[in-house]
Amino acid sequence: MGEVLPSRMHETCDALVVGAGIVGAATAFRLSERGLRVHVIEAANAPATGSTGRSAAGVRVQFASELNVRLSLAGIEEYREFQDRYGLPSGYRPQGYLFLVPKPLWEAHAEGIRVQRSAGAPVQELTTDEAQTIVPFDATGIHAATYGPIDGVVDPHALTSGYLKMARDRGTTLHLEHPMTAARYEAGTWRIDTPHATFEAPTIVNAAGAWAGEVARMAGLDLPVVPVRRMVFTTGPLAAAHAYPLTIDMASGVYLRSEGERLLFGRSNPNEPAGFNEGMDWPWLEATLEPGLSRFPFLETAGLDRHASWWGYYEVTPDHDAILGRHPDAEGWVDAAGFSGHGVQHAAMVARLMAEEVVDGAAHTLDVAPLRHARFHGDARDRRAETHIV
Repeated sequence: MGEVLPSRMHETCDALVVGAGIVGAATAFRLSERGLRVHVIEAANAPATGSTGRSAAGVRVQFASELNVRLSLAGIEEYREFQDRYGLPSGYRPQGYLFLVPKPLWEAHAEGIRVQRSAGAPVQELTTDEAQTIVPFDATGIHAATYGPIDGVVDPHALTSGYLKMARDRGTTLHLEHPMTAARYEAGTWRIDTPHATFEAPTIVNAAGAWAGEVARMAGLDLPVVPVRRMVFTTGPLAAAHAYPLTIDMASGVYLRSEGERLLFGRSNPNEPAGFNEGMDWPWLEATLEPGLSRFPFLETAGLDRHASWWGYYEVTPDHDAILGRHPDAEGWVDAAGFSGHGVQHAAMVARLMAEEVVDGAAHTLDVAPLRHARFHGDARDRRAETHIV
């Protein structure tokens, strides 16, 4: 007699969230908070194993776009109060962000300060001498600096786990090792297949991070989100512990920040091809260290810990801004993806907005029009790309 195979699982719900990174987890919580029956499917064997878990964990209000400023400001406020509100840790530490700005970029950066302050974000303009009291650096070519005292870092794993716990407490079911393999829309319902189950829901929230473009394509939809690999290099323990903020040399793109007794540092490779490239790009270390040592000479005495360094994916869009809201070519399909390195800091407010999009018909706490799909279907000259990119 042949082996009896287990029957295929079949689940129905009000909303299916694809992806258990911080954006998917927070969105599941906010949807369940609004009374929806929610399921979350995740391809990996644990939450927060993609871009979320491999991020540099920074949160900042220093953006050029008012909407990005407001998304981050709301996120920082939620993370700062997370323990008091929900009894769960967020790991928020206001270490600050320090931007070192050369003269050619100062006009645009100064406009960013105006936008940030008008949104209620505390941002300080510093001379190079004032900035050097925070982080020692070679000021050659630097005109001035900006500092955000509430900017800092969080614990993405703790936040993702916290959001999922609160979602599960409200009835959400998490399905790990359930990669999406097919999607079809019939009679007002999405049917999503994984190797182990079929899910039916009138609403899909695509929060699949670097895989969001692939997920959309399975449904026959275009979503201009591609993965781009990024490196985070780590020094060994330093002789003296510092509390350096995340400091960005806007002239070269090199950044660094303290993490306990160590420093994290990196630099985006503009020539890195899009795609699921894996592993550390050790040749890029030299291209990072050369401008890094010029700006931050103290790095000369910091040894590299190759085993503690890591790589991850940015989920990148053509204008380096997220894509939020209902897909114009499909009923019941909502995208929350393409954050281009800003997902951790924007997740808290994006989750609230996506719950409004699903339950109320449209996001309304903030006007997300600049981040909707429609911006890619008009005149490209009408788009305002975010200039404060790290």
